[in-house]
Amino acid sequence: MSENSVAHFYDGLADDYHLIYADWDTGIHRQGDALHALMGRDDASVLDCSCGIGTQAIGLALHGHDVTGTDLSARAAARAAREAAHRKVTLRTAAADMRRLPFADAQFDAVVCADNSLPHLLTEQDVHAALAEMRRVLRPAGLLLLSTRPYDDLLRNRPTSTPPQVHQPADGGERTVSFQLWHWHEDGEHYDLEHFQLLPAGGEWRVRVRRTVYWALGRDRLAGLVADAGFEDPEWRMPHETGFFQPLLIAGAGK
Repeated sequence: MSENSVAHFYDGLADDYHLIYADWDTGIHRQGDALHALMGRDDASVLDCSCGIGTQAIGLALHGHDVTGTDLSARAAARAAREAAHRKVTLRTAAADMRRLPFADAQFDAVVCADNSLPHLLTEQDVHAALAEMRRVLRPAGLLLLSTRPYDDLLRNRPTSTPPQVHQPADGGERTVSFQLWHWHEDGEHYDLEHFQLLPAGGEWRVRVRRTVYWALGRDRLAGLVADAGFEDPEWRMPHETGFFQPLLIAGAGK
């Protein structure tokens, strides 16, 4: 999966990404609350290196953190900045590849890479490049917060679809529906994802389909790659422990 095709997937999804959530504003606050609780301070300098339309970045900014957001999708990053301004918080954004972050060394107290973003990188070489960049831009004793799908369970079961998610607008407008189909590769680790959105259109349904590829990285394997990139004490924390919607890997940048 090329850099351009991943960017194309999220450029196309940028205007509708909030429809993945039953209530996106509630998601912003819940995820921001959970990540803030793990920061250990109230005024951290944070890089969200896969900010998308701002779900985690805005949530953290609402807690008073100084947040910068980057994303491979220029359209998603631009929307994140607009959504932050609408909520009267500051969020600097830019289009950037997490394997080549446009920041000086030791600039941030924390790096967030959430919502299953890292598994868009399909080789160990690319994952290592991204993790090395995240560590480079962290200050001594900085914190990495990285979330993925629960891949240990998914690798055992190899599901072929996700349940439908129904979005009901707060203003009482028409509902939309999202779901995914997964097509596993022969290696049993990579999978093609088809993302379906059903939108009401004059009494019928209009269907949008977008496609991308993921690498299902199990917890031990990803923790090993994080340690290989120079992080210290990588530890997985589960949703029932953190309140975050995905498993979170937490690691320190060291001194």
